[in-house]
Amino acid sequence: MNTYRRFLLKLSGELLSGEKGFGIDWETLDWITEEIKETLNLGCQIGIVIGGGNFIRGIDSATHGIERKRADYMGMIATYLNAIAIEDFLEKKGVESKIYGSLGLRNALDTYDSKEVLSFLKEGRVTIFAGGTGNPYFSTDTAAVLKASELKANAVFKATKVDGVFDKDPAIHKDAKFLNQISYLDAIKMRLRVIDLTALSLAMELCIPIVVFNMKVRGNLKKVAMGEPIGTIIRDWEAV
Repeated sequence: MNTYRRFLLKLSGELLSGEKGFGIDWETLDWITEEIKETLNLGCQIGIVIGGGNFIRGIDSATHGIERKRADYMGMIATYLNAIAIEDFLEKKGVESKIYGSLGLRNALDTYDSKEVLSFLKEGRVTIFAGGTGNPYFSTDTAAVLKASELKANAVFKATKVDGVFDKDPAIHKDAKFLNQISYLDAIKMRLRVIDLTALSLAMELCIPIVVFNMKVRGNLKKVAMGEPIGTIIRDWEAV
């Protein structure tokens, strides 16, 4: 029996770009959606919050002179492109899914309704959330924590290109130590680049565990869902 019955999977846009570094790599999207399908077959209930960094990142655009609020809305709109692509690939694999958006786009997706989403999840379907929180200055990481709270999910799974959390940047420091578990407060003090600080603070307040893991390793999503020691778990360990 899987440990995490219901979870929010936070997928970055960068993951969907594969080795291309921009846009959507269709082969990568194909195997990611296959991993989601296989994990769903374990009996999990899966919600997906998708980023848009493979097209544009609001905070990066702001550094190039675009007003921050406009830049963030550009980033939110980019998430819709990824959401539609994920929905299409899932449905071609026989997985029923539906997109809910925080910004109006009535012809392509539905307006978020927590009761409807819960019913949808319990039926074994996948829900995809686009547009982040719908507000500038907040990341899609924060959106994932918010949705996890609203849907009473067991955890947020933060899918990345790295194995988890290290005590320092492993790309720079060869002696970087991998951490299989860490508290919210320690993660905040370390100012981890792998997850947004606002999301961490909110997760701590709402007591929602975050599992940071390497999505590029085939089978990892299923292993994390089944409670295997993959990646790094961020939670209040003193309360365990």
